[in-house]
Amino acid sequence: MTEANPAIRFHNPPTIPTPVGYSQVVEVTRGRTVYVSGQVALDAENRLVGEGDFAVQARQCFENVRRALAASGLGFGHVVKLGLYVTDVAHLATLRAVRDEFIDTGRPPASTLVQVAALFRPECLVEVEAIAVGPDGGDRA
Repeated sequence: MTEANPAIRFHNPPTIPTPVGYSQVVEVTRGRTVYVSGQVALDAENRLVGEGDFAVQARQCFENVRRALAASGLGFGHVVKLGLYVTDVAHLATLRAVRDEFIDTGRPPASTLVQVAALFRPECLVEVEAIAVGPDGGDRA
């Protein structure tokens, strides 16, 4: 590993509960950190995708995160932390299935899931934010 590449360790200490589908700890000692704001199911023209359909909305959220990461030269393999916000936790199985279409399931990121009363628009059912770590890229300003 060169100095320009991130050093990342995904692990689950035996002293805390073993999770399903995410890592309890992600340790980063090198690299460039990219924060992606919460993404809802809006397309590039700010139109809602999948009104009333949780799976379609979740897929659009992850697709928006993918596109945001790509704008920084990164992908889901670089994601170290996901924040997931849902208006109904009953959709957890669907959310996990969609998430697993995008993340590296062999090295799943740390994750937090929160049920909220509402998102910024009442027709939005899910929001996804991400933190990713990639190779040092120098100044991108």
